[in-house]
Amino acid sequence: MSRVGEVLTVRGRAFVAAGLTLTLSGLAFGFPDVTRVGVLLVGLPVLAALLIRSSAPSVGVVRVVHPSRLTVDQTARVEIVLENTSTRRSPVQLAEERMDYVLGDRPRFVLPRMEPGERREVIYAIRSHVRGRHRLGPLGLRVRDPFGLATVATALPGATEVTVLPRVEPLGGGHPRGDGVGAEGAIPHMVALHGEDDVAIRSYRDGDDLRRIHWPATAHRSELMVRQEDRPARRRAVVVLDSRSSGHRGSGASGSFEWAVTAVASIIAHLTTQSYAVHLVSGETVVDGRAGETIDVDTALDSLAVAAPAAPASAEQVLHAAYPLTSAGGLVIAVATDHDEDTLRRIASLRQPGGTGLLLLVEAATFAGPAPPSSDSRAESLAGLVAAAGWSTVVVRAGTGVGAVWSALTASSGVTVGVRR
Repeated sequence: MSRVGEVLTVRGRAFVAAGLTLTLSGLAFGFPDVTRVGVLLVGLPVLAALLIRSSAPSVGVVRVVHPSRLTVDQTARVEIVLENTSTRRSPVQLAEERMDYVLGDRPRFVLPRMEPGERREVIYAIRSHVRGRHRLGPLGLRVRDPFGLATVATALPGATEVTVLPRVEPLGGGHPRGDGVGAEGAIPHMVALHGEDDVAIRSYRDGDDLRRIHWPATAHRSELMVRQEDRPARRRAVVVLDSRSSGHRGSGASGSFEWAVTAVASIIAHLTTQSYAVHLVSGETVVDGRAGETIDVDTALDSLAVAAPAAPASAEQVLHAAYPLTSAGGLVIAVATDHDEDTLRRIASLRQPGGTGLLLLVEAATFAGPAPPSSDSRAESLAGLVAAAGWSTVVVRAGTGVGAVWSALTASSGVTVGVRR
């Protein structure tokens, strides 16, 4: 009986309470008609609850998101296919899609009666102002009796995860100064330097120079093979993200940490188009062991999508992982806050002689609210300290665009103060 009571609505419980009152009053005062009305009022909700509990059919759900990876403020389309997998006709049901609040309001719709095996399709749109991995589902179904006395709510199994990537801003045509050779090297490996054993062999393609046919490999494989004499040149770039929660200010999309994530995402996307072998060193890549591996744009954006402010000790782990990558030289780009001088000194030591170092120094206090203008802020003094170690630095303040910072960073050396958009 307690389970039946769980499916009764407020109206159903009111019927039961009124019915019990009339039944007891009729028995106490000897009014049989009143007693019959009371029994009827009690029996209707109970009967409705039993029928509702036994009438809910089995419904299958398939959910597809187009696209499954989207950027901040991008709209995605969600398609839900519902199928009556039972052997009887389904009743009219109220459906509600459960999802993280950042994706928008929960869609609600009426699912009409479906014959066995019949399918229905529902389409709605989602959009998030917050990056991260967000959950869609499960889908909730609710069945009510015609009198509104009882209702049964079920959650269909199955949920879908949507990845919202950080925003990537175009950085224009700015190029880092220096060659940024690093361990990968920028000089093609030629046959004349390394000998015949280092030649890459591939199948012949229409248009290949016949003089490049590799006859020993052709005879061995019984098909034309050619020498791939020049290997693609790769330049190394190490991008370091300072994610210490103690160093960042502000919240949400207007906070300094979100600006730093957007800057790192934009820089990695820009460097990849320039044939750099990029390493992302952040709290997330250190934990999952990918800091030492070259990373493509999609993997980097997936990692940055879930980036979160970390404990102060994370800076030690990030720098420890960055040192082996920068020891061979190359391009080092760091996005850090003006939290403390000691960490900035250690970041400055990442650049090797002959290498290139670029620092985006975030003046976090400006992201917490309006600050009085100052001709010589603490951030500028710290930026000068790093610039003295051979780095090009830009002091970033709230309202400064990533593109403007990158242009200033690649156009001049020393210390530059970012301008507002």
